[in-house]
Amino acid sequence: MVDVTDATFEAEVIARSHEVPVVVDLWATWCGPCRTLGPIIEKVVAETDGKVVLAKVDTDANPQVANAFQVQSIPAVYALKDGKVVDGFIGAQPEWAVAEFVNRLIPTAEQTEVERLIEAGDEASLRRALELEADNAEAVVALAELLVVDDRSDEALALLERIPPSADTRRVAALARAGVDAVGDDLDAKLTALLATVKTDDAARQEFVDLLELLGPDDPRTAVYRRKLTTALY
Repeated sequence: MVDVTDATFEAEVIARSHEVPVVVDLWATWCGPCRTLGPIIEKVVAETDGKVVLAKVDTDANPQVANAFQVQSIPAVYALKDGKVVDGFIGAQPEWAVAEFVNRLIPTAEQTEVERLIEAGDEASLRRALELEADNAEAVVALAELLVVDDRSDEALALLERIPPSADTRRVAALARAGVDAVGDDLDAKLTALLATVKTDDAARQEFVDLLELLGPDDPRTAVYRRKLTTALY
């Protein structure tokens, strides 16, 4: 258990949650239900032997943290993984309910094996990860990218259809359609040439959009060419 302040929240909760699930207990000294719930959470988390970490936050002394969670009443309890809130509850709860809440955060043996396989990163490991968890987005994207590099773009595109679209799936799909050599091409010249036909040629329009994905959102040219595309289409 660690007492967290406004100053230490980023390191003790957000950063730590990338390594292990963190349960945040928002409480105050004047809160009766908090005094009932607090020892229960401490006991249950302690029984995980470090698989879950407890962060206690006095909301009176640390208003920035309370505001970040938009706390309306306490006790308020939130669980974070990978920097994001994944679960939570408001108000005092019996020990069995708290135990269920905490235990849901602990990876199963299968989940741990999937993480190990994804970290290995080779094709065989990623395929095994998807046998265990067919819709694991991280494994799907990693395997699809390997397939693209191995000149198996059609297989990569079919694989990406397993999961909802995201920035990562769009990037890899664009790479599959444009080809790995497109990254080294003169994209400015190619984009400028495609602008003349994007309005009437579906293939040209798709290629233009794919090249923008390969440029990425941080490249200042992306916004410029998106505006040019809009102008050309409308």
